[in-house]
Amino acid sequence: MRRLIIIACACLCSFGLYAQSYNELVEEAMACVQKDSLARAELLFREALKLDPDNARNALLFSNLGTVLKRQGKADEAIDAYTMALNITPYATAMLLNRAALYLEKGLTEKAYIDYCNVIDLIPEDKEARFFRAYIYMQRHQYKEARIDYNVLLGKDLKNKSARIGLAMLDQKEGKFIAARESLNQLIEEYPKDVSLLKMRANVELEQGFTDAALIDLEAASALEPADADVYVMMGDIYVQQKKKAQARQAYSRAVELGIPALQLEEKIKQCK
Repeated sequence: MRRLIIIACACLCSFGLYAQSYNELVEEAMACVQKDSLARAELLFREALKLDPDNARNALLFSNLGTVLKRQGKADEAIDAYTMALNITPYATAMLLNRAALYLEKGLTEKAYIDYCNVIDLIPEDKEARFFRAYIYMQRHQYKEARIDYNVLLGKDLKNKSARIGLAMLDQKEGKFIAARESLNQLIEEYPKDVSLLKMRANVELEQGFTDAALIDLEAASALEPADADVYVMMGDIYVQQKKKAQARQAYSRAVELGIPALQLEEKIKQCK
């Protein structure tokens, strides 16, 4: 009997040390994350998972490991970690969103789409899932479906900038240039220093044939962001259309100075001679 008691005590002590070791690994890993010691944090999370593969906290550990791997640029391994977490807790929307973002980053849009749909099924008002699913619909040319998602976002927040931009892009793609331009006019009035909005309106104006108006927007964009090489390429293209070869050549040269490869603009520059 005495021997059995000793064995039982030893087992309990071992269990206490075992649990403590797992907790200590997790705590040290989290501390390493805070200090940006990501390689060390990755090692510690893996050790904790190996030490107690059936621990109820492992879903969170896999998720944290996925985030650490993502921050290190290890996208494939991060996806695997998030997948392991979701195998344990399949309805964890934060993990679904994290994995979807990585899928999208790697061009795996169909897999990202499934994750975003699952999030929306769980939380219909989730902004991130709605926005990126709309983006995927745009890539697929499913404009009706994209419009529904953007309108859901605006139904929750009429000032949602991303959704409003999305609808303006949809209008442009569907040839509704007046509606697109009106939307962009309002957005630019609210966000006058947003260079991307000025470039978008210039594109719409070009499709309408309003080259002078497009140039005005591009000149405003270049004043706000002098290092934006794409602005000068667009300006060069317009000057070519207007048969202003000297101005076109100057715009293309500026784009090259700002980092656009000369070979990329070689054919365009030839048109200016």
